[in-house]
Amino acid sequence: MKENMGSIDKSIRVLLALAFAVLYFTNTVTGTLGLVLLVIAGIFLLTSLFGTCPLYIPFGISTCKKKYQAK
Repeated sequence: MKENMGSIDKSIRVLLALAFAVLYFTNTVTGTLGLVLLVIAGIFLLTSLFGTCPLYIPFGISTCKKKYQAK
């Protein structure tokens, strides 16, 4: 898949994933909401790792900066 996430987008997702994981593992958020946040944290980490967000594809969204080719 083509990369469609920029570095700022990836960084924000990693920070949110860490925050969600901390909330879950410190028992600040428990139960169903805690599990949902943990799953979202995992999705954020995976999308950041691969640099592709599947939800961006149908809408044609890309937060990547365009790479200019030397002439």
